[in-house]
Amino acid sequence: MPVLDVMVIGAGFAGLSAARALVDAGKDVAVVEARDRVGGRTLNVEVPGGIVEAGGQWVGPGQDRVLGLIAELGLSTYPTHDSGLHLAELGGRTTRYSGRIPKLNPVVLADIAQAQLRLDRAARRVPLEAPWAAPGAATLDAQTFATWLGRHVRTRSGRAFFQLVTEAVWCADPAELSALWAQFYIHSGGGLDSLINTTGGAQQDRVVGGTQGAAQALAAGLGDRVRLGTPVTELEWTAERVRAGDLEARRAIIALPPPAVARIGFSPALPADRAQLLQRMPMGWTIKVNVGYDEPFWRTEGMSGQANSDRRALGTVFDGGPPDGAPAVLVGFLEARHAQAAARMAPKERRDLVLADLTAYFGPRAAEPAFYFEQNWAEEEYTRGCYGAFATPATLTRFGPALRAPVGPLHWAGTETATRWAGYIDGAIESGRRAAEEVLR
Repeated sequence: MPVLDVMVIGAGFAGLSAARALVDAGKDVAVVEARDRVGGRTLNVEVPGGIVEAGGQWVGPGQDRVLGLIAELGLSTYPTHDSGLHLAELGGRTTRYSGRIPKLNPVVLADIAQAQLRLDRAARRVPLEAPWAAPGAATLDAQTFATWLGRHVRTRSGRAFFQLVTEAVWCADPAELSALWAQFYIHSGGGLDSLINTTGGAQQDRVVGGTQGAAQALAAGLGDRVRLGTPVTELEWTAERVRAGDLEARRAIIALPPPAVARIGFSPALPADRAQLLQRMPMGWTIKVNVGYDEPFWRTEGMSGQANSDRRALGTVFDGGPPDGAPAVLVGFLEARHAQAAARMAPKERRDLVLADLTAYFGPRAAEPAFYFEQNWAEEEYTRGCYGAFATPATLTRFGPALRAPVGPLHWAGTETATRWAGYIDGAIESGRRAAEEVLR
C-alpha cells in the first residue's frame, strides 16, 4: 500500500476533527477505529419513541467549536428541560427550589459561596497551556482536591456539596485527583458555575438527533478513509515512518483516552516521561442510565426532572427528553464510588436501586418505567471509563509537559489534552485541530 501522509487512531470527535482538517489541507489520511462505530464517548441508542444518549449529550455557551461544528453540519440544538422545581438532598435536608440555588441554611450557603469564590479565583491563576507553571503549582499538585476542600470548606453540608460536585464533574472522589488538575479543569470550563449549571452552563443544550449524529456526519464526509473494527494493538515508529497493521504513514495522530494509549505496544517504547504520564491519568467511572416513561409526569407535576443528592447512589438526575417530552426520559448517573458499588450488583439489583432512587425523588410513578437502558463505561473495552481521565497528585508538575508534546512522528489528541473545555466534546475538537496543525507545520 502507498505511504499515507497521516494515520489517525481513534474516530471520536478528536480523531475525526483532526482528519477533517488534514483532508481539507489536501493530505492523504486514514482513520482507524477499534469499535464498529464512530463517536468515541458519544453513543445514540434506539428506544421506543426515539433515541437516548448513552454517552456525552450536552453542549453549552462558550463551547464555540462544537456549536460551530453543529451549525456547519446542518444540525441544530434544543434546550435541556429546565423549568419547574428542582430537588436537592443535602446535609440531611430535602428541598424543592427554583433557580440556581437550593434553600439551604444561610451559614451553609455562605460557606459554599466563599469556597467557590476561592476556588474560581485560584483556578483563574492556572495557565491553561501549562498548568504546571501556575503560582505554587508544586504545593497545589502535591495535594488532593479533598485536601484543598478540607482546608477551605467549613461546614459539613458544604463539604457534602463539593463531594457531590466532584463526583458529578469528574466521576471521581475528591481524594483521587490532584488539586491542581481540578483548578485547571475549572478554569478550562469557564468557572465552576459554568460546569455545573444547566441554563447558562455546560448542560444547557442538546443536539437534535443525539450528539453521536455529529460524529457520524463528520465520518460521512471522510468516506472510506474511516476504517471501523480496526484496533491498533502494536505501533512501530521511526523518525520518518509509523506502521500499524497494513497501514504506513509519515505521521500519526493518536486520539484516544490515556488508558487506551497505554494499551498499545509501541516499538520502540515511548519515552519514560510520556509512559509515566499515562500511568497517572486514570479514567473516571460512571454508569449512565436512561429510564423511559409513557409521559413526562414530573413536568405536569411542576418538577423540572433535575435532582441531586449527597446520600443516594443516583446522585444526579436530569430530564432527558426533548421539548415535546417524547420519549419521556429521566437520565441519571451512578458515579465514582457509587458506580463501583453498583457494578458489583446483579443487573436486576442495580435496576431496582436506580428505580428506588427515582421513586424517592419523583414519586411512585417513577417505579414503573416503559424502558430502562444503562451503559457502564468502565466495561467499554476501548474507553474503560467516563467522562474523562484526570491527573492524580504530582502528575502535572512532574510529567505535564509530555501531555501534548509530539514524540517523533507521533502526535497526541483527545479531550484530556485540550486547553479549553478539557473533558468535553468541545475540548476534543480543539485537540484534534491542534494536532492537525502540528502535523501540517
